[in-house]
Amino acid sequence: MTRFAVLATLVLVAAVMCGVAPAGAQKTVDRVSGQERNDALKALDDTTNAVGRMGALRTLATEGTMADLPRIAQALRDPAPGVRVMADGTMWAVWSRSGDPAIDALFANGVEALQEGRWPDAVRTFSAIIAKKPEFAEGWNKRATAYYLMGEYQKSLADCDEVVKRNPLHYGALSGYGMIYIQLDQPARALEYYERALDVNPNLDGVRNAIENIRDFLIRKRRESI
Repeated sequence: MTRFAVLATLVLVAAVMCGVAPAGAQKTVDRVSGQERNDALKALDDTTNAVGRMGALRTLATEGTMADLPRIAQALRDPAPGVRVMADGTMWAVWSRSGDPAIDALFANGVEALQEGRWPDAVRTFSAIIAKKPEFAEGWNKRATAYYLMGEYQKSLADCDEVVKRNPLHYGALSGYGMIYIQLDQPARALEYYERALDVNPNLDGVRNAIENIRDFLIRKRRESI
């Protein structure tokens, strides 16, 4: 395995497979408490109370909607480290909630198959989700992950396209593009997507390290060609 292939696998684990939602955040919300959600969004603006901002993100993990993602994404740049960590988990929680209990149960089965290395089973499960609810971007993202692990890079790229069409802030999918282009021996393209991922979420240390290594590699390659 090449140096960049190793980096790609590390970033995959960090940015695509291991997005962790806060405890209890994976439940399907049968109702959205408008007042509770609005109060949480307002609390994110209180720059004097980091604990309050963390509590607001915890609420949004179960009550937030896709429309709230740009506001939640701002918290990825919060001065308080705990708020930034909570914002990351909240993003994944909102992404992973379809709003349909049956789809969410199927999604949980697919994630379990993915984590256990049963990648063909994961593909079948996420394909069923996509057929039933194609607007659910995370179904595409998880199938892209399974395809990547199976070495089906073109299929993974196609699924990443579907993710970002529905969720342009999905830094996991943006990182996924980078991993795929590394495997396809296109480091310049990989660099472009890693930089886009880091622009959305500046806390992705694995992506930051990959960017530095790719830049070093490209500089050496240019020097050797002179």
